[in-house]
Amino acid sequence: MVFLKNTFLFIVLLLPSLCYSNNYVSRVSYYSTPDGMGTPSGACGYGDYGKDVNSGDVCTASKRLYKNGAACGACYQVRCKDKDLCSDEGTKVVVTDNGEGHGTDFILSSRGYAKMAKQPNMAQHLFAKGVVEVEYRRVSCKYGGGNLMVKVQEHSKHPNYLAVLVMNQGGATDILSVEVFEEETKEWISMRRAYGAVFDLSNPPSGELKVRFLTSAGAETKWVESDKAVIPAEWKAGITIETDIQLS
Repeated sequence: MVFLKNTFLFIVLLLPSLCYSNNYVSRVSYYSTPDGMGTPSGACGYGDYGKDVNSGDVCTASKRLYKNGAACGACYQVRCKDKDLCSDEGTKVVVTDNGEGHGTDFILSSRGYAKMAKQPNMAQHLFAKGVVEVEYRRVSCKYGGGNLMVKVQEHSKHPNYLAVLVMNQGGATDILSVEVFEEETKEWISMRRAYGAVFDLSNPPSGELKVRFLTSAGAETKWVESDKAVIPAEWKAGITIETDIQLS
C-alpha cells in the first residue's frame, strides 16, 4: 500500500477494450461560467472534480443519454455540421451533469463548445448561434490520470454509512452497479445508486472491502472485480482510492 497525499494505491488488473460507437445527429447548446469550465454542482456528484475534469471540456446529457447516472463520465466526440465554421475533429467532452434544451442532447461548457470551431477566432460565431446542429459518437478518452478511482464521500459516517463516488471510468464504459464483498458470509452486497455516480450502503461490512463493478461497453456487459481490497478497514470520509483498473 502506498500513501500519497491522502490517496491509497491498490493493484487491480483489467485489460481495456476500446469501444467506439456509431455517429448520431442532434443539436447542442452551451452554458457559461466565469472561467468557461464546468460546474461543481452537476448531477453526477463530482463536485470540484466535475468543474475541471478533461480540462473543463464537459457537458450535460439529456435524460435519454444520462441513463439515471450510468453515463456519468461518458466521453463524446461532438462535431458541428457547419463546415465553414467547424473543424473536422470537433471537441471531446465528458458528461458531468443532466440537462437538455429544446431539441438538444448536450449542453456544453463554453470552453468545450468553443473547441468545435475551425479556428479560435471563429468561436464567437458559434456562440452567436447559441444552438448548432451536430453529429456525435461515444468514444474512449483518458482524463484524470486514466485509472478508475473511488472517493469516500464527505457525508459518509464510519462505520454505519458508506457512500462512494466512482470517477475516471474511461469514457466509453458505463458503470451500472457497484457491490462490496462481505468476508464473513462470502457474499456480494449491492450498493444503491444514490444519485449520479454516487453509490451508498447503510451498515456496510466491517474490515477491508473488495469492490466489483458491473460495466457496459456497447453490447458487452461484465463484472470487473478487484483482486485486493479497495476500501481500507478504517476508511474515512474524503479519502480518494486509486486502483489500476483502466476502463475504455
